[in-house]
Amino acid sequence: MTVSRRLALLMTTAALLTACGESSKLPPQASVGPSPQLPEPTTSLIPTLKVSKAVGWSGSDMPKAPAGFKVTALADDLDHPRWIYLLPNGDVLVAESNHPPMPEGATDGGSGPLAWAKRTVTGFVMGRVGADAPSANRITLLRDADGDGHADTRTVFMSGLTSPFGMALVGNELFIANADAVVKVPYTTGQTEISATPVKVTDLPAGINHHWTKNVLANPEGTKLYVTVGSNSNVGENGLEAEEGRAAIWEVDVKSAEKRLFASGLRNPNGLAWKPGSNELWTVVNERDEIGSDLVPDYLTSVKDGAFYGWPWSYYGNHVDTRVEPSRPDKVAQAISPDYALGTHVAPLGLAFSDARAMPASFANGVFIGEHGSWNRNPQAGYKVVFIPFSDGKPSGVPMDFLTGFLNADGEAQGRPVGVALDQSGALLVADDVGNKLWRVAAVTPGK
Repeated sequence: MTVSRRLALLMTTAALLTACGESSKLPPQASVGPSPQLPEPTTSLIPTLKVSKAVGWSGSDMPKAPAGFKVTALADDLDHPRWIYLLPNGDVLVAESNHPPMPEGATDGGSGPLAWAKRTVTGFVMGRVGADAPSANRITLLRDADGDGHADTRTVFMSGLTSPFGMALVGNELFIANADAVVKVPYTTGQTEISATPVKVTDLPAGINHHWTKNVLANPEGTKLYVTVGSNSNVGENGLEAEEGRAAIWEVDVKSAEKRLFASGLRNPNGLAWKPGSNELWTVVNERDEIGSDLVPDYLTSVKDGAFYGWPWSYYGNHVDTRVEPSRPDKVAQAISPDYALGTHVAPLGLAFSDARAMPASFANGVFIGEHGSWNRNPQAGYKVVFIPFSDGKPSGVPMDFLTGFLNADGEAQGRPVGVALDQSGALLVADDVGNKLWRVAAVTPGK
């Protein structure tokens, strides 16, 4: 294809993307809860595109929390902060990370003029949302020694990593989920930087890395690691061989590094957490795109050992995705439904169970979820931190807004929440990869 033809195709595609696209027809509450409404898919040559331009925070602006909470910036001027991990002594680790470069010769989304146009527009979108910068490839340590909500110590804890994301401390070893492998380094309580060369524990599926973020969580006994690996495509358009070992959660033995598939059919799992007082593993999952503003709801679910959750052949149990070839009725028959729908295209990433020691009753029993925000929905969805109450050990009711204001009046993104975690006092920490801040949301003590 000549340059002039490529430019013409790009301009035509961009114009169509800007001008066209369906809109949501269901009220937001229809796509949340244990039994969401699932209308018929809406397909078109050009998918719905509504992108919030990343502009960052202006002056003293900051997100808004419910009455009775105070928001402060634990740290400013970070470089695309994505994930948070709390060390036992209260130090906070922040993974400053972005997508790794595409391997030479690799393509995402197939070949041909339409695939080229979609990749080009995707690149434009990535730039618009602030996701096209080179990865800092480091972990920063923050320490708030005086407890005023602002870090007074900040050091480069580790550098030279490969798009790091999840972190987990087991004994005196810190495990880090890079985009292509789990690695580990020795750690001593109170260390503010680590110079040791990381040792590879196990490789992780990489390649195109349509979804590059890998998370890691240790079990309470410290004997196993659970590692998330997102899919290499939307619905298998890069070939199902490219999905080997992906769209899954892996279990890795800490001592031997042997691993097995724990659960599969999870398009893009990110946040992982153990439900307090149990051995139940929970995750949040980004579902598939390009079949309408009202499909498919992202979700929160407990993860059953050996379970299959449908991707790419079906969603929410036996709802078949006819775009996937070859069809697999046998896999569809195996698929189980998740526990709780979060709404369509909200892009849930962060997940943390609440703790009654520092949260008022209305936010004491449930989970906080960082919703990164939509691109394939009109109107926009997500771009906030929500709280899902639990009752009798299960999600109940509707999501409650907890941290909002990430979109300004013009629909531009001042920030986008990613990882969430509770600090040593029980306050909520939120990584903001557009605002380049780490927010701290703490309940206000009466009289202070």
